[in-house]
Amino acid sequence: MEHEIDATLAAALKAFESAQTKSDLEQARIHYLGQQGKIPLLLKQLRDVPAERRPAVGKRLNEAKAAASSAFQARGRSLEDAGTKGKTTFFDVTLPGVRRPLGRRHPISQTIQDIKRVFAGLGFEVVSGPEVETEHYNFDALNIPPDHPSRDSFDTFFLDDGSLLRSQTSTVQVRVMEKRQPPLRVIAPGRVYRPDSVDATHHYMFHQVEGLAVDERTTFADMKYVLETAIRELFGRERRMRLVPSFFPFTEPSAEVYMSCPFCTAGCNVCSGSGWLEIAGCGMVDPNVFEAVGYPRDRYTGFAFGAGIDRIAMLRYGIRDIRLFTENDQDFLHQL
Repeated sequence: MEHEIDATLAAALKAFESAQTKSDLEQARIHYLGQQGKIPLLLKQLRDVPAERRPAVGKRLNEAKAAASSAFQARGRSLEDAGTKGKTTFFDVTLPGVRRPLGRRHPISQTIQDIKRVFAGLGFEVVSGPEVETEHYNFDALNIPPDHPSRDSFDTFFLDDGSLLRSQTSTVQVRVMEKRQPPLRVIAPGRVYRPDSVDATHHYMFHQVEGLAVDERTTFADMKYVLETAIRELFGRERRMRLVPSFFPFTEPSAEVYMSCPFCTAGCNVCSGSGWLEIAGCGMVDPNVFEAVGYPRDRYTGFAFGAGIDRIAMLRYGIRDIRLFTENDQDFLHQL
């Protein structure tokens, strides 16, 4: 039977090689590899082979079938290549190319860019600093000693080595004042962290912009002009602003910044019917902060302010849930 297997394989290889068309090749496949082909018939005859010789003969049959199948596939590829050789595919070079879809700036990034543009027009420089800070820069240098009650409201995430994730970008202001002398006009946008419970208006990570201006004759009126101009540039010329006395440990006097509600004129659920929305905090820099960075207490004055960038973006785009900024929902992002 081994002789019959070798002869059948040789005939199959010759038939596949001599096929000149796909039709001829298919006929040869049916003749040798089809269900009633010669090689499958030999496999059926294997049961008639003596038991002691059956393994060797079976192995030889399987090898013959594999060789014939490989030869059939190789000849098929050869005929395919020969069929396309010499043919040319028409291509219109004047057709426009396929454009890659362009991404969009995240709404937080858009808002940061707009804030930078507005304050650059007011003479402010953009600065940045580390997000992993020390207690000195996050608390002590900002007039928030360990036993101060307001320290709880600025609590943050502490790391194993004693450092922490900054809870405000005021830390950047301190670093800038340590390295440079007035006059200074800087803003510091960036991420900050506080252990808040996540809901529609709170998140453990959000974005903040802090501003600082220091000179020998900087006044509260200067601060009011800067903030009022920024609000009108970001939210519309018709916006009005008012300052409400408040407390911050690193400014004195301090105030909350309110702007007229952009969604109503007489009160709505966004502004709780008051017609005003809190948008930032501000004040004149406390002399203790100047002393911590080595500035003379009686020579310079300055003002500082801080606002949540996420809140600004929510108001500008009419977004009611801060969690949407970090969920990477493409449907949401492509609306803006």
